[in-house]
Amino acid sequence: MNFDEILEKLGEFGRYQKIVYFLAVCLPSVSGGAFMVISVFLLGVPDHRCALPALENDTYEIQNEAHRSLVEIYIPNTDPDDETLLYDRCNYFVYTNDTVTNFTKDSKQKTKCSEWVYSDDIHGKTFATKMNIVCEDRFRISLAKSMFFVGVLFGAFGFGNLSDAIGRKKTLCSAAILMMVSSIGLSWASSYVAYVLIRFCMGASYGGTSCGFIIGMEMVGPRKRVYAGIVTNYFFAFGFILLGGIAYVLRDWFWIELCLSIPTVFYLSYWWIIPESPRWLLRRGRQEEAEMILRRAAEVNKVLLPEKLFDEEAQNTPSTVRIWSLFSSKALLTRTLILFFNWMVVSMTYYGLSLNTGNLAGDFYLNFFLTAVMDFPAYTMCLMLMDRWGRKKCHCSAMILGGIACLSTILTTTFGGKDLQWLTTTLAMIGKLGSAAAFAVIYVFSAELYPTVVRNAGMGASSCCARIGGILAPYVADSGVLIGGQFGKAVPLVIIGAASVVAGLMSLKLPETLNTRMPDTIADGIAFGTTEYNKMADVTLSVEPPSKENITSKL
Repeated sequence: MNFDEILEKLGEFGRYQKIVYFLAVCLPSVSGGAFMVISVFLLGVPDHRCALPALENDTYEIQNEAHRSLVEIYIPNTDPDDETLLYDRCNYFVYTNDTVTNFTKDSKQKTKCSEWVYSDDIHGKTFATKMNIVCEDRFRISLAKSMFFVGVLFGAFGFGNLSDAIGRKKTLCSAAILMMVSSIGLSWASSYVAYVLIRFCMGASYGGTSCGFIIGMEMVGPRKRVYAGIVTNYFFAFGFILLGGIAYVLRDWFWIELCLSIPTVFYLSYWWIIPESPRWLLRRGRQEEAEMILRRAAEVNKVLLPEKLFDEEAQNTPSTVRIWSLFSSKALLTRTLILFFNWMVVSMTYYGLSLNTGNLAGDFYLNFFLTAVMDFPAYTMCLMLMDRWGRKKCHCSAMILGGIACLSTILTTTFGGKDLQWLTTTLAMIGKLGSAAAFAVIYVFSAELYPTVVRNAGMGASSCCARIGGILAPYVADSGVLIGGQFGKAVPLVIIGAASVVAGLMSLKLPETLNTRMPDTIADGIAFGTTEYNKMADVTLSVEPPSKENITSKL
């Protein structure tokens, strides 16, 4: 029997697999979801202004009439970069006279300040306010946010190669140790450089937890892999909600980070409770260990396995070809470039909208909660419609719906102003729903489009493009802050919307994969989607098992 036939005997998603799936896939997804966008709170920049000179107990909030008078004297009442703000954020007046009781326009000049006071209406204390990362240093916030995604990129490649060499379990435990140390250590970051380096390590550790996804998915039977691949996204979204609830209660970046990082200590127990991947053991020639794990799983699932489990077919590793084979013909080149672009855009859109919460009107925490909740109906619709409408229609519809919704915000901000701020927020939420749905579909769609001999390489390259989109997401989300004003609030949404619509329209060039045999060879890939291929192909719904590059779509 080959390995998939063994899984059919074992139960494609039995009790044992569900336990492993929950521990190795779902729980790390909760941590990953929280850590992925925690910078919304750690690097949040509240309303601020220059601190009043020679006033030790200055606060952003007006204390009394005397305090109000000093603020009016020293702080310009308009910001040159954003007319909607109450104060100039980066300058204050310096007077040439000895006193300010008889000041004139000629006796004062604007000067850049080096100390600030911050509003605590939304955030209590953040790392950005601790380090005063404002004004001319504001670009450093986008850089710090993007470094997490850079870490994910390096971690996925590094830990992915390590998992093939030493095993999935050892690699997962190594990534878990790095996640625990880096996430707890971030709470004590004493400088900007330390913060950026630690966030890079956190990203790398999350990239490494993809080995848990591989362990969980390699034990799932062919007919359950699409379902299992999407269900993990619910736990990722739950991480968003958990983060929002903790941030709402604590309002202090140190305690928010520490509260979310302490549970990662539990992942150390995986050394004793998570099994090694039987597929990996089998490919390494360690049949006895693989058989021991499978028979233990059979006991938990209460099924009987035949005495002889493995034959030569079970130990054979499918032959592969190099990734540049995807560029060997016009059909494959076009299809591959469209998939790469869609992966990049859907990742940029998903994380860009999540990081853009602070630019939306209304209650900050409610907006963040709604952004997270949008994932649940998105994934549910995917589960309900993918096998009815097909992958192509679902992905294209989600991208275009979300894109048009985001593009429409230019109208509500330009012509509606404050009266239509609620509609701008609603449209942004529709955009998030569309991006979440597209993210869930593109993973399955891509895996079914790439030929078997190059599927792993194709999925790895696609995932790399997604991480590039994640790196760009903070810059897109913060572009509105740099522009300022009501129009600035719409800029990130317009960029995201335009890219989504273009990617959605490009996906119309891709062939449908529903109820069609997946291509095995490069020749199959070239002919896939043509009338000749459909005539000769046997209808099947099989899905290839994931490998080191075939990782969770949330990377």
